Amino acid sequence: MAWLTLIVDTDAQHAESLSDALLEHGALSVDLLDADADTPDEQAIFGEPGEPPPGVWQHNRVSALFDAHVDVAAILSAAANDVGLTTRPVYHIETLADNDWVRLTQSQFEPIPISTRLWIVPTWHTPADPSAINIVLDPGLAFGTGSHPTTRLCLRWLDSHLQGGESVLDYGCGSGILAIAALKLGAAEAVGVDVDAQAVTASRDNALANSVANVQFYLPNDAPKGHYDVVVANILTNPLRLLAPLLAEAVRTGGQIVLSGILETQAQDLMKIYQQWFDLNEPVFEEGWVCLSGRKRSS
Repeated sequence: MAWLTLIVDTDAQHAESLSDALLEHGALSVDLLDADADTPDEQAIFGEPGEPPPGVWQHNRVSALFDAHVDVAAILSAAANDVGLTTRPVYHIETLADNDWVRLTQSQFEPIPISTRLWIVPTWHTPADPSAINIVLDPGLAFGTGSHPTTRLCLRWLDSHLQGGESVLDYGCGSGILAIAALKLGAAEAVGVDVDAQAVTASRDNALANSVANVQFYLPNDAPKGHYDVVVANILTNPLRLLAPLLAEAVRTGGQIVLSGILETQAQDLMKIYQQWFDLNEPVFEEGWVCLSGRKRSS
């Protein structure tokens, strides 16, 4: 059996109501994504600690799944009418072939070599190098499987710079991969923080799967206050701008900060902000993304 995927772009005013209307008219599932993802206009929608999320993106992409026999165009027209859209939005429809989805998904995630001694290994694979530092991690609800350049950049920094015994804060921990890697690379303790409760749960599960101790994961309002030897934040440029004072405060004098989730075109602007507190190193680039790092000066 095949399925049909409806893809339609809409504004912030109608994104959630159109998604709900499509479900009411028979969509099997609906995803709501940032239509500007992976561009300089990419927009973070999470609020700061203690604040509610500000809502959906300004430019939204609705992706809805339907059985192959339904009239998707007619359903879109009805859903658009329900939410007060006077004209049917521009859309396109893709055919999604029947597959063994578990096997297909697993085939897309092979072990990922981060360095000569550090690998990310899905649970259904045998480590290519059993003597290496292998992080067991499956794709799931939270960002961070090692497949994205920003995650790899942060992992390589940790692999190259941790000496052993450090305290590490992973802000925007996602899957917990960076905190887990830091501990496996010799850090003494780690704390992970994320605004998404599912990410906190996924991080805790992944820490258990990797048998790492001395790590805790929190929502921002529950996180302990402290100063760390290393603070790593692999999120997005806009949150990194807003969170700069908070992240800088979390680094002890002489400690180091690692930032990623930054497009090349955004690096200079962000460096100017963090140079208030840090002596920054030369940026490291991969596939259009940047990793910034530096050491905190004494006040």
